[in-house]
Amino acid sequence: MKTRILAIVALAGTFHVWSAEAAPSSVTAAEPTPEQIVSDFRKDLEAKSADVMAKTLTLTADQAAKFWPLYKEYQKEQAAIVDGQIQATQKYAAAYEHLTDEEALTYVNALLERDQKVHDLRARWLAKFQTVVPGTIAARAIQVERRLGLVHQVGVSSQVPLVR
Repeated sequence: MKTRILAIVALAGTFHVWSAEAAPSSVTAAEPTPEQIVSDFRKDLEAKSADVMAKTLTLTADQAAKFWPLYKEYQKEQAAIVDGQIQATQKYAAAYEHLTDEEALTYVNALLERDQKVHDLRARWLAKFQTVVPGTIAARAIQVERRLGLVHQVGVSSQVPLVR
């Protein structure tokens, strides 16, 4: 159950950015571990998010030279928050069959804490982005990140079973 939920979490949020992907090659590889799934997912998600961001922002060469290094830092901080969500989901998956009240509340509180951390991250980085690009571009960057995050969270939360 733990591996199944973890794989779902890693893959469910990909539907919004992977829909135009080419079919996988015919080479069959060994089944990836949950850790490999998460690692590959994170790399792909970061690359796809940066691609979406690049397509929605119109930056001058000077703005791009300043913005993209900051965006990479933002993604690193965001990855740490995602790690926390993955860990909470792993614990939830491991205990799912015999979940106690305490474990259920711990999981939901972890999700709420994740939401707050993401909110705080975006607010902090909105200010940082404004130091290198105009406010409208910084606002658009956060707006795009928020949309990507919402779609991802809907995909993930719709696949993780509710507490029973």
